[in-house]
Amino acid sequence: MQVPVHGADGASFVLFVRPAAERLRMMARRVLALLWRCVLAALLGLAFAAPMQTASAADEAPLRFGILPLGGAFESRNDWEPLLADLSRAIGRPVSVLSVNSYEALEQAIQRDQVDMAFLSGKMALDTVTQRRMSVVAQVTRHDGLPGYRALLLTRKTGPRTTLKGLLAEPERWRLARGESRSVSGFIVPQLQLFLPNHIAMETRFASEVVGTHQATALAVANGEADVATNNTADFERFKLQFPAEAERLQVIWESELIPHAQIVVRREYGPEFQKKVQAFLVEYARGKGPRGDAERAVLKSLHDLAGFVAADNSSLLPAAKLAYQLARQSAMSAQWVNEAARQARLQRIENGYAEQTAALRGNGP
Repeated sequence: MQVPVHGADGASFVLFVRPAAERLRMMARRVLALLWRCVLAALLGLAFAAPMQTASAADEAPLRFGILPLGGAFESRNDWEPLLADLSRAIGRPVSVLSVNSYEALEQAIQRDQVDMAFLSGKMALDTVTQRRMSVVAQVTRHDGLPGYRALLLTRKTGPRTTLKGLLAEPERWRLARGESRSVSGFIVPQLQLFLPNHIAMETRFASEVVGTHQATALAVANGEADVATNNTADFERFKLQFPAEAERLQVIWESELIPHAQIVVRREYGPEFQKKVQAFLVEYARGKGPRGDAERAVLKSLHDLAGFVAADNSSLLPAAKLAYQLARQSAMSAQWVNEAARQARLQRIENGYAEQTAALRGNGP
């Protein structure tokens, strides 16, 4: 209850006087708090006295597997979960899936050390390795036996804008659907092998652009939201199975040279013994006979129609490094500079960076 009090200087105050029952409740809460502090101190003492138990618990934490966004995030998660369940049983440790909608989201997760293993291609795999965060343990293979895949340009079969000649003659009249700037087949290779040699910068010359996954870019053209889309042979084959009606509206007007297949990378904090264990699982996966081998081959077929994995190391990224180098050099040659000295300085930095990168990938770097 409230009791008014008047001070000697004329000021007025209000005292809050609690009834006896409330005072007893407060005393009981203080006693309980004191007991809890004692229990907490004892628990902390036990924690510091048993470091081996803490380390064991850390070893049981899920291995976090990041997936390059090829289709939708939900679809990619469903595709990878059967293989990762088999991996979990092989290494005796739970494996969780991180499936995202963009290259940027996956890159940020890797930078924050929220990914322990990942399925990456080209530029992203190159960045994770050269930034000393991860190492390559395996590379995927496909049933066609080719050492890579090709970037594509897709247009509708009918309409005013359907030919490569028309695209190169008037790019500013075309609406572009492309991959993110880190996508090898969705941006880097088309820019390097087709557009820059024809004095066209993908980011600035088109009437508009949609940026998304290969599935999203193909749908954009099929549904009339864009005129031309970047894509690749592997993902377009998958698109034909998932969206046959939309695929029937599309045609290929350009193909790139072969692009090396994607890699599996593992954080370097996991030592050589663990990396070898993961590598052995991947290399042996789907190569056995009988029902188990058949089941594993069915998993890989649903997983972007993979044939399996081969052992690989960081040197498998040398082709990706060369592509990145060629794109950087081509961009520098095409750009506007205040003077020739500035251009040459930029070109020299590109040469030096490429030399350091290739040395590191071959195991000769710092």
